[in-house]
Amino acid sequence: MPLWASLTPIVAAALLIAALLLPGSLALAIACVAALLGAVIAAVHHAEVIAHRLGEPFGALVLAVSITTIEVALIVTLMLTGGPDQATLPRDTIFSAIMIACNGVIGLCLLVGALRHQEQEFRVVGNNAALAALVALTTLSLVLPTFTTSSAGATYTSAQLSFAALASLLLWGTFVFVQTVRHRDHFLPIENRSDEQTHAATPSAATAWISFGLLFVALTAVVGLAKLLSPSIETAVAAAGAPKGVISVAIALLVLLPETSAALRAAWADRLQTSLNLALGSALASIGLTIPAVALTSMLIGVPLVLGLDAKDLVLLLLTFFITLITFVSGRGHVMMAAVHLLILGAFLFLALVP
Repeated sequence: MPLWASLTPIVAAALLIAALLLPGSLALAIACVAALLGAVIAAVHHAEVIAHRLGEPFGALVLAVSITTIEVALIVTLMLTGGPDQATLPRDTIFSAIMIACNGVIGLCLLVGALRHQEQEFRVVGNNAALAALVALTTLSLVLPTFTTSSAGATYTSAQLSFAALASLLLWGTFVFVQTVRHRDHFLPIENRSDEQTHAATPSAATAWISFGLLFVALTAVVGLAKLLSPSIETAVAAAGAPKGVISVAIALLVLLPETSAALRAAWADRLQTSLNLALGSALASIGLTIPAVALTSMLIGVPLVLGLDAKDLVLLLLTFFITLITFVSGRGHVMMAAVHLLILGAFLFLALVP
């Protein structure tokens, strides 16, 4: 186990305790920001160790639940501190995660793969299944609330929200079963048809238990640091004159950073299918698990949720899904499609700053 992965959660927890005992220190606040980033990366690392030990499908569940716990912790913390003013935060964060995963991660992986290998192959059937699930989940959770009439604005009633949360959880669970059990071969790299997938040595039981303990410490530190830093983050965004949506983009970037790194390494190693699995899997987990958790939190604490996207975001979402479908049709990745995806990402980021 890397030394940084062992020390980072402990250091983050220590800085959290120090910040609670000694509030108001600028140097300590900067250190807490760095510790928050480190704790997120360390949490994902330890989740991957546990996932590797358990094997599929339970390993994938551990990894997805761990990452989503971080995302939900950040969203719920900001909702609790901001109250009704943060009613759109879950929607904006999930939408940002989808845009970054489908345009940023996929675009960068296509670019990296094209620069080194010119053209790479991937499996159409598995990617289409993932995209179909993502389109259905996104439409149900982020598009339909704009057009329903039982409640005012782009919101769901309690019954509608409960249905959307349950449907999201069931469809995500079905996809995980298909990806890891029933049709696992549809998601394996093409060059490894015979031996399925190249893995590192399986960690020992002792290593897995250590990672489990450190994962708990890291997630606790992330939740605590996020709650501690959320007022400062909102103040900094307001002082810079940036729209509130920038906070959602920052959360999505933070959560997807470790997955993006792993996806780029896979693309460089000519395993584009693995990169696409990571990108689409992150987007699916982001919406499939976050919507139920946030819906439950909203109903328990009475904080409203505005889930429906506005017209500008609907156009960007439709464009993203259309281009992603075109990318997957050929079964080959090259630099042209990389440029298109990255251009859409650039438009999304620019319009987040200049709506």
